[in-house]
Amino acid sequence: MAHIKRFDHIGITVADLDAATAFFVKLGLEIEGTGSVEGEFVETVCGIPGAVCDITMLKSPDGARLEVASFVTPDQVPGSPNAMANEVALRNVSFEVEDLQAAVDAVAEDGYGLVAGLGEFQGTVKMAYVRGPEGIVVSLFEYLT
Repeated sequence: MAHIKRFDHIGITVADLDAATAFFVKLGLEIEGTGSVEGEFVETVCGIPGAVCDITMLKSPDGARLEVASFVTPDQVPGSPNAMANEVALRNVSFEVEDLQAAVDAVAEDGYGLVAGLGEFQGTVKMAYVRGPEGIVVSLFEYLT
């Protein structure tokens, strides 16, 4: 029996919610809503007593959702901002873009750069990893056909 009905969203925890939100908005996501959660519900789900979390829910043009969250309390626990693709954890968030170079250039205006380079796979797709706020790796790809 399948338990999953549908995909809902991916969640990323960040220290600077405004910077992370601005980064994803610049790539083309829209803010669906913002809010804060605290109390028994979030403490039970996260297992963190006294947790207070601010959240921005973002939506892509096709309806996929990304939750960016920042804990007000307790303090953030730093991750590895220079993680590479072989480090065990969330590997990347991936988005199809219309023009890969334009998307890379847009985030570069705010100081976010490539993890390595732009690659092309068998003449069908171009892709690059961009390291966004707090080391978040975002895979951007453009179909060539």
